[in-house]
Amino acid sequence: MNNKEFLNELSKRTGFSAKETAELMAALTNELAEQFEEEATVSVMGFGNFEVKKKLERVLINPSTKQRMLVPPKMVLTFKPSATLKEKL
Repeated sequence: MNNKEFLNELSKRTGFSAKETAELMAALTNELAEQFEEEATVSVMGFGNFEVKKKLERVLINPSTKQRMLVPPKMVLTFKPSATLKEKL
């Protein structure tokens, strides 16, 4: 399912127009992005938790050249599904 199909299905289920649904989804994704920038945990009841975690700096070794490389620290977004979502899958 692509984005357009998803928005059409969502607009059918909610009764909003396709344009209104697209605006609501844009507002939702913008708010989620702001929360992730602040490194906040976002919980969606019945769906799961989104959390920003910091991966530490580490050293990797290229197996073919045996060269060591330093990987800098970075922030990653993780998702942990809720128990109800796990049961449905």
